[in-house]
Amino acid sequence: MSGEPIPPGSLPLAARAPGKCILFGEHAVVHGRPELVLAIDLPVQVGVQSAVRSSLNRDFEATERHPYFRAALKQLWADGPPIEVRVQSRVPRAAGLGSSAAFSAALAATLSSARGGISRAGLAERAFAVERAAQGVGSPGDTAASVAGGYVSLNGPGGEVLSEYTDGNQSWTARRVHDPSWSWVVAYSGLPRSTADAVRAVGERLKRSDGPELLDRFARVAESGIRAVVAEDREAVGTLLDENQLLLAEVGVSHPQLEKLLRAARPTILGGKLTGAGAGGSVVVLPLPGRELDAARRMARAGGLPFVVRPESEGASLVARPVEPAAPTDE
Repeated sequence: MSGEPIPPGSLPLAARAPGKCILFGEHAVVHGRPELVLAIDLPVQVGVQSAVRSSLNRDFEATERHPYFRAALKQLWADGPPIEVRVQSRVPRAAGLGSSAAFSAALAATLSSARGGISRAGLAERAFAVERAAQGVGSPGDTAASVAGGYVSLNGPGGEVLSEYTDGNQSWTARRVHDPSWSWVVAYSGLPRSTADAVRAVGERLKRSDGPELLDRFARVAESGIRAVVAEDREAVGTLLDENQLLLAEVGVSHPQLEKLLRAARPTILGGKLTGAGAGGSVVVLPLPGRELDAARRMARAGGLPFVVRPESEGASLVARPVEPAAPTDE
């Protein structure tokens, strides 16, 4: 279960973690405002075994070229022996759907198990440490959802406290949010984006005189959106998704292709917005009941790669994995 700790184990180990989409509050959450994140049923699975030389998918230069792998080894395995890591992912990379968060959470789960196990809150903290070290900026919402599963709020309304974080003068509290059992549709625009670049650009935009007012507007929409999800008020959630999209466009992270996808889906949805850092990446829409496939088809015709997704209630967890002998190598 998603609330149980990661037990101790020994290599080889494997773990999986879900991708995510942000429903409300991206960018503003970096500045302490509320956010709602949903773990989705597009997983990343990571297998780890002992090796002569560390590698990622047989790439022996990944310790230099892959920032998340490098950060994980430095943060969680600095004095450990070499490891071979294999990754299987259903999450498009650089699409705003949490491929890096799921990778960080799953790899942190395996390495933490090999170190003797860890609490669920401790795992969330470690996964965020990997993401933050790799990106240099950001908030813990993505990794909190990948670790916990389901709907998770940061600094917003909710129930059970899942984890808490402090970074300098900024702090966040992750809470469990009620699952209304809705299906969503996400669609990748085909335009990769950089989270770090987008976060820094929005940070500069928020330094203008209207920055505090914009952050307050983001906060009001996110808090209202979280409460509407808990109340299972589809119409209100749809309206608030649209309002959030207008705010994201105002701070400069929308894109014509994202707007095109949203327009294409409009007859079949209650509302929608970009999800993640923006300036490319993906959109998320709340379909009218029974119109999920219609929305997906419309966005596919508009050039998107759509997925009908549901909440993944199980967060990062160890999985059974056959023991495979390491391939012989001369490295």
